[in-house]
Amino acid sequence: MARTETAEGTEAVAPGAEAAAAPVPAGPCRPAPRPRRTAAALWTLPPIAALALVFLYPLALVVWQSLTPEDGGGHSTAPYATVFAEASFREALMNTVLLAAGATVGALLLGLALSLVIAFVPFPGGRALSRFIDLFLAFPSFLITLALLFLYGSAGMANGLWTDVTGAAHGPLNFLHTPWGVLLAEVTYFTPFVMRPLLAAFSQVESGQLEAAASLGARPWRIVRRVILPEALPSLAAGGALVLVLCLNEFGIVLFTGAKGVVTLPMLVYTKALLDGDYTGACVVAVVNIALSVTLYALYRTVMSRTGGGPALRTGGAHRAGA
Repeated sequence: MARTETAEGTEAVAPGAEAAAAPVPAGPCRPAPRPRRTAAALWTLPPIAALALVFLYPLALVVWQSLTPEDGGGHSTAPYATVFAEASFREALMNTVLLAAGATVGALLLGLALSLVIAFVPFPGGRALSRFIDLFLAFPSFLITLALLFLYGSAGMANGLWTDVTGAAHGPLNFLHTPWGVLLAEVTYFTPFVMRPLLAAFSQVESGQLEAAASLGARPWRIVRRVILPEALPSLAAGGALVLVLCLNEFGIVLFTGAKGVVTLPMLVYTKALLDGDYTGACVVAVVNIALSVTLYALYRTVMSRTGGGPALRTGGAHRAGA
């Protein structure tokens, strides 16, 4: 029988106890059994099949139809050459890019200004307004357009008030049927998509940093530029990329404003398919629109991956709770 020395004296240890107490060396990791891997693979088949049936198959049909000329003479890229040569396509492409870029810039500027006020300027109802932004994201785009028509349309409240006061036959506001009206509606609708990640980013800014900068004599704009904006730039870039993708595919706003002179790529798809009966041309325009969207979405994912998801995906932490 082995003995061990303790503070109280010598203590007997039963035979085999040392071997039982000794750590057992870890053996090499064994691969998972093949039946378990097979079962896991089988579980992935239903969602993959559903994705292929619901999304990939219709997309493949659109691409296939875009390569099929109207005369049915095999498959070629001739429909693309025909559509690209049309002035209506070039105009629609230009309108889509310009409106998307303008709406993105407007949403970024307005969203940044409003987010700064909500996050760092205390006022009654600020927290409720921040929560309302989450609800606003669920609104359909045509609802915002209808609200703008009620306010600034030819027979809207603003023009009605003007005619009541001045006795004029019609009001001065008649811009909703122009590209400026579409731009206003898109900026109004997509600004909350920028504000939500910005408010989450601002909630991560340490209050101590702001107080230290203020105690050193920094003015508010300098604090925003040197302390707040560096923390918010990843979220600002990600929000801008997302808004740009959404604006490229926006259809409801352009349709409900009634801007007949403003034709975007989604509107051109609608016109060719339902009004002109040119399904091949509609598929060509749709493929171009999809290619633009996928490219910008890849840019959005690149921005998100390089920033580690950015502060927009984090809402916890013991930081400033302004948002």
